[in-house]
Amino acid sequence: MSWLRSGSRLNLCRVRFVVAVVVVTCAQVSAAPSTGAADDNSPASLVRNAVANEIAASQDASVKHMFRSRKQTPRGRQTRLYVETREAMAGMTIAYDDKPISEQQSHSEFHRLRHLIADRDDLRKKQKQEHEDAEHTRRIVKAMPDAFVYEFDGTEPSQSGVGKPGEELVRLMFHPNPRYTPPSRVEQVLMGMRGFVLIDKGALRIAKIHATLFREVSFGWGILGHLDKGGGFVVEQADVGDGTWEITHIQLSFTGKIMVVKSLAIKSDENLSDFRRVPDDITFAEGVELLKQEWARLQHENSGTATASKNTH
Repeated sequence: MSWLRSGSRLNLCRVRFVVAVVVVTCAQVSAAPSTGAADDNSPASLVRNAVANEIAASQDASVKHMFRSRKQTPRGRQTRLYVETREAMAGMTIAYDDKPISEQQSHSEFHRLRHLIADRDDLRKKQKQEHEDAEHTRRIVKAMPDAFVYEFDGTEPSQSGVGKPGEELVRLMFHPNPRYTPPSRVEQVLMGMRGFVLIDKGALRIAKIHATLFREVSFGWGILGHLDKGGGFVVEQADVGDGTWEITHIQLSFTGKIMVVKSLAIKSDENLSDFRRVPDDITFAEGVELLKQEWARLQHENSGTATASKNTH
């Protein structure tokens, strides 16, 4: 999945500036250095090299995984299974508020997936949207070498879900580069952000980024909307055991206005886990079949647990 792959779904009525918010948050982010030449041990060089690796990883879709997502929002908890395929991401909801979905709900999930298998036009639309989301994210990442100024802030050990086990992480504080001029609204949100990034120095990969809006950010002179001061995001990434890195945690918190009057509120906390390799050339239909098999296994597990619990009472 990598930092720069996959993306979020946006209703067109939400206006383009929301892309900047979600791209920087939901759709995987990394950090970058200030302008000018720098020695190999400087914060600028360290981040620039790590960002180059993130971009390279985003363009290598040869390694694919099945994984689980558990997302908390004000509306409750949702658990989903995903399979990365060579065509598009295959995914299904398996639980709400930690309770397995009903048989009727599972039928609806598989009906939706079967539709995508049968309707190649809709599948291509899904694939196109995912590619566009990833490209927006790449634009953000490529802008960051000039968008921020970095400084060392010590080191800390890696931990579960953050970095590679046993490696040391370099902590860099960042704030906007006053000489940077964003080329579009997509990059404009960066000018109101500051925070810190953790870099795995051995692997030269981004392990964590924590960013906060320290001021209100307006779009289109405030006509298109704005993001409120105080919002922010956390994204964490780790080596999942097979040499590849995947996002393990995404936390989002933003409020603002769209077209002056429509309120915007994004608040979620998502953990991604149980990464398992799947065939590198897996098709969308084969990915759906893996989802079916995993769902059947989980149902059997849940049935056995319920029976055992009943027998002990």
